[in-house]
Parts: sequence; C-alpha cells; structure tokens
Amino acid sequence: QVQLVESGGGLVQAGGSLRLSCAASGRTFSSIFMGWCRQAPGKEREFVASITWSGGRTYYADSVKGRFTISRDNAKNTVYLQMNSLKPEDTAVYFCASGRQPYAFDYWGQGTQVTVSS
Repeated sequence: QVQLVESGGGLVQAGGSLRLSCAASGRTFSSIFMGWCRQAPGKEREFVASITWSGGRTYYADSVKGRFTISRDNAKNTVYLQMNSLKPEDTAVYFCASGRQPYAFDYWGQGTQVTVSS
C-alpha cells in the first residue's frame, strides 16, 4: 500500500499561483509514476500531470501545459504541483496519485480543494 497526503490547496484569484504538495509513504518503490488529477463539480476526474520517480520524465494535460509544473523531491518522498496563471476553469478538487503508468494510477490521496475566483 501507498499512502498519499496532499496539502496546499486554497482560494486564489485568477492569474495567481498555488503550489500543491503530496507526501508519499509506504511501499512507494512499487509506484513508478506520481501524478495529479482533478475533478470539477459535475465532471469526471481528469489527468493533470505525472512524473517518474527516477528519471524525472514529465507528462502534462494540454490544458495545463506551460502553466503547471510537476516536480519531486526523492529525499522527502514528496511531489509538487506548481500552478501559475490560474484560471477559474482550474477550480476542482486535486488528487495526488501513484501507480505503474503515467496516466492511470493505483493509489489516491484524499484530495485538496483549489478554487480560482474570477
């Protein structure tokens, strides 16, 4: 099992920035990829970004490319999502996730709310 705990969500005005953090514990060696997904009210959960633990290869949804940056600190078993130039349509619950594929995950955090006001 892998345990994931997110932090850093909140309320921000459009154009602002937030940084989400995700601390991983447990059998983290079983998860090659760490990532973020989000779910807006009334919508399905969607992929946002992911990164490999070892090689640092990153993957992004088209909707966030150039605005969001995923990174990791292996010494702290922590993954970050730096979100810049936020838009109201970025409002959602953001979930940290881990797994063996870049776009599909096996373990999930509890989620953190991000609200972008216009």
